[in-house]
Amino acid sequence: MGLHIGVDIGGTNLRVGVIDGLAVIHETRVHADFSLICKSNPPRLAWQEILRITCEALMPALQAYPAAVSIGIGFPGFIDPESGMIAQSPNLPGLRNVDLAGDLSPLIGRRVVIENDALAAAYGEYRLHPDSGRHLIYLGLGTGVGGGLILNGKPHAGQHGVAMEVGHLVVEPDGRLCGCGNRGCMEQYASASGVSITYHERAGRQCDADVIAGLAASGDEDAIFAYALAANTLAQALAHILKVVDVREVVIGGGMCKAWPLMEGAFNQRLQKDLIPVLRGRVRVAVSGTADHAGIIGAALLAAGH
Repeated sequence: MGLHIGVDIGGTNLRVGVIDGLAVIHETRVHADFSLICKSNPPRLAWQEILRITCEALMPALQAYPAAVSIGIGFPGFIDPESGMIAQSPNLPGLRNVDLAGDLSPLIGRRVVIENDALAAAYGEYRLHPDSGRHLIYLGLGTGVGGGLILNGKPHAGQHGVAMEVGHLVVEPDGRLCGCGNRGCMEQYASASGVSITYHERAGRQCDADVIAGLAASGDEDAIFAYALAANTLAQALAHILKVVDVREVVIGGGMCKAWPLMEGAFNQRLQKDLIPVLRGRVRVAVSGTADHAGIIGAALLAAGH
């Protein structure tokens, strides 16, 4: 299969990996708060900064592994499946109709392929777990909530590139304003940023999700509530997804998985309650055990045509 490079871009972090087969043999992690960059700068300047940071993050891998000729990037946003353009990225405000592959490729002298970050992670999970069957749903819990769908062994992006944008299922009519422009989207409650908003509303303190997880573990009732609301909202959305896409295997990944013990009980209870009865006990939900490598591996394999 040769060597290939995969990049997993999130709202606040960027990971670059070189893969040999299905193994990550080199990894670079960079703290890159693209969300803050987009909020603090005009779109053109924000985009130039994103390109600069991504290019710099890629350089160590490119220099150490010059034989890696293709680069796949998982990017958070709505990716047009025909043009590869990023139509919109709700958690990176101001970015619309930008061409990451076209703009980055001349800077690094390599072919670049762009895919939605959650869909890339879904494909990585599928390839890393061949015993899961031919179909898989991936839910990524991070700054937002992403989703990816594998059908018959192939990633399914949809006709407009927005298939499985599950973070934007409306679960609370007229609820919190979302970056996509709607109100009450699931990711405003079930993501790391959603947990922070819930805790701030109840406790009057602004904390990130990791701090709130620690508070919940020590018995803070507002923190416990914030994670329970995230779990219930995620389960409610998944139950509806499964009524439309009848898939047995579900993998949950992303940075919030570290706090899964705070969510698991409420999640399982709500999922079993909301699932259509014929599916109860027939869906397997697992937390990713790939150490955040699924997105890197999936992006690299998709770029390489594997």
